[in-house]
This record gives sequence, structure tokens and C-alpha cells, in this order.
Amino acid sequence: MFKKLTKFIVNQMDPCKELDPVESIVHNEHFRPFCLLIKKKKSNRIFHRAPYYQRTGFTLDDVLLPGEDGTSTESLHQESSQFTLTKVSADQADGGLSISFDPTNVELKGGASLSKEFSITPQKKSISQQSLEALRKEREINMDHSFIRQLQRTDIRLYVVTETLEASEEAVYKESTKADGGFKAKFYASLCAQSNREDKQSIVIPKGCTLAFRTIPLHIRDGKWDLDYFPAEAVRSQAYIADGPSAGKLVEVRTEVQYSCRIFPELSPDLLLIILNTIKAVMRDENLLQELSQKMEEVAEQNYGYELRTESPDLKELFSTLQQSPRHRLLQLAEGITYVLDALQELTEDQLLLLLESLERKIVSQQLNLVENLLKHDLEYVMRPFPVNARLLSFQHEEDQMLTIALVELSGVQLLQEKGSAIPRDEPFEAVAALFVALYALILLSGSK
Repeated sequence: MFKKLTKFIVNQMDPCKELDPVESIVHNEHFRPFCLLIKKKKSNRIFHRAPYYQRTGFTLDDVLLPGEDGTSTESLHQESSQFTLTKVSADQADGGLSISFDPTNVELKGGASLSKEFSITPQKKSISQQSLEALRKEREINMDHSFIRQLQRTDIRLYVVTETLEASEEAVYKESTKADGGFKAKFYASLCAQSNREDKQSIVIPKGCTLAFRTIPLHIRDGKWDLDYFPAEAVRSQAYIADGPSAGKLVEVRTEVQYSCRIFPELSPDLLLIILNTIKAVMRDENLLQELSQKMEEVAEQNYGYELRTESPDLKELFSTLQQSPRHRLLQLAEGITYVLDALQELTEDQLLLLLESLERKIVSQQLNLVENLLKHDLEYVMRPFPVNARLLSFQHEEDQMLTIALVELSGVQLLQEKGSAIPRDEPFEAVAALFVALYALILLSGSK
């Protein structure tokens, strides 16, 4: 929920995408002004355009030699005016449906609604370039600091946080999903049937919590340090924004997923099955997903042999197989698996459960066709209804149809069956792209047609 909120705030308050949303409320304190970050080696994803930053636990003040006057970098923070952002929304979808349940036939009527509510007042904190330049001239880097010594032995780039949005007062984000009628409630309730269900979730955003941040690359050499105020990647990003988006992103999404998953079609059916079973296991267990993601990233970061160890029975068969692979093949497999895991982490817990059910029902290929069609439309900037081919919403079993509608609507696109149209909510391109990647990967791994 926190990740969803911060992405929305950045979309509303920073159209040029200079700020990156904080994705975990647990670690928000590591993204405050002067905090030092490193970028993960994996590239930005089309379903996650913000860079993947990793906290270091250190601030710039921690690695600088003391200044003559002994002042701390804390005194250099500047605060600006506050902005209040309020959102209250409620989407309602109604409909009737006949479903055959053995041993009887049951007529179901009902609907589903999704509501969101919050009011938050972010405040910008920043460090002026003049203050940074004065600090750079006054204080040198402590080259004997253990973190700096280790950093100098790698090619890892270091970044310093120079601007943040933080909550100026405590706020509450509420989200409610209500499903009536039985079958749809079955899927919204994590595949547990019940006649009526209302799922209410809320999260308290504490005062001072970092919501978004901006960084500048930091270069270190012989005790001196410099800041890259105009990195090449930022110039390219701004140029792209100035030109505006292309009409539809399907080709871009398909190109990225085909390249990132290029290793899977080369694998034996036995190895594909091992990977698929592991992926299915981590889709049921968030902690397991995090462990596998971390292990795969560590494989790519090690220049020499790396031993894969785990206490989880669900990961041991895959790790044993990967450990026996040649180094170049191991890197390719780790890259492909990491890409799939990154997409899965963009989906909700309910969506992961719905995808597992879709695999059992063998409908992932038809779902991919539907999501592919949605990506032909501009889901980033134009929030208006567009037509959807009725054939794509027609499934052999009505249960499969309702499952698919629930899966897609959780990515922010409401499907109106009666009108044969769809309505994007809250600029859902990245969420829909992540769903496309997940479906595409599951088809490759399962050998579905």
C-alpha cells in the first residue's frame, strides 16, 4: 500500500519524474537528505522506470573528515512550502452471472467496488547547490573509512540524496475492496469462497516519513569529491519527456520482455519445470520471493564463484541445479529469473494468487492476449474509456472470465463487459506492463500455447 501511495504522489506532484518514490515505509529513513545510496546493477524496467536504489546505512556526513567549525550537514537542510494532496475515489462495477456449481446451478448477481481515501501534506526538503559546493570545498572524504575503502575496490557508483518530499504531519491511507455475490468474492478473498466480503486496509504514515527523493551522483578520488549535477541519463530522460510519449507502448514492452527472458526458450523441459515450480512457490510466500530475488542479484554481483545456500526446501532444487551450471549460463539464468521476480513484486498479493489459479485453469495465454490489447492504448496520460474486443473477454467458462476481470482490475483498468470498453485508473501503465511480463514468463516456463 505504501508503494502504491508514493507512486501516486510522485505522478501527481512531479510530472517530470525527477523524484523517485520510496517503496518501503520500513526503510524510509534511509532516503533523507545527505543519505548515501547505490544503484543496483540491474537496469530500469519498463514496469518500474524509477532506478533501483539500495540503501547503504551511511550519510555524507559519516564519510567526511570533520570541518574546521565542527558543524553538521543537518544545518544545511532547507524547507519549502507544504502541499496538501487529497484523494477520495470509489469505483463500482455491477453485473449478473450464471455459474454451474456441482451438484446444482446457482444464479449469482452482485458487483465489486474499490475505494481509496487519503489526505496528506508533503513538504519538500532540499540542499542548495551553493551549500553543497561550500561543503565540498571545506571537507574532504575520509579515505580510511571502511565503507569508502570497500567502495574504492568496486565499480559501484555512489549517490547522495539532495531533495525529499516528506509527510509534514501524520496521515492515514485507506483502501477498501468490497465484493458481493459469491464468485467474485471468492477471488478477492484470496481464493476462499464466501458470499460477501469487504476487505479494508489502512496504513499510518508517520510525521517526517520520506515519501520521495532525488539524488545526484557522487564521485570520489584521493579524498576529493565532486557532484555530477547534469548526469547523462537525466539529460536523456528529460529529452524523452519533452518529446512526449509514443502512441501505445506494446512494442516497447514486448521487446524488453523477449530480450530479458531470452534464456528460457533454450532450456530443457526439466529445467523449465524446476524454475516454474520455484516461481510458483515464491508467488505464495513474499519472504521466499525476497530471498530468491536477493540470491539471484548476488550471483550477478560476484566476479568469481558464488555458492548458493538456502534453508528453504522450495529453493534447494533450483539452487542445486544452478550451482552446477557454467558461469556464463548461471549469469543468464540469474538475469532472467531476476527480471521475472521484479515483475511479480509489482503485483498485489491477490494478483499472484489469481495468476496461480489461472495456471491451473490453463487460461494464461488468453489473459495475455487481453492484456496485450490493453497495452495498445495509452495508459500513461489519457484517462478515458476505450473499446475492448468482446472476443478477448469471452472465456469457455464464466468462472475464468470473472477471474480474469478481477486480475486486470487489480492493475488499475476497469473492464465494462456490457459496454465492451475499459477505463484506466490512476495511470496504470506500469502495473499493466508488469502483469504482461508475468503472464508472458509463466507461458514460457509452463510451455503453454
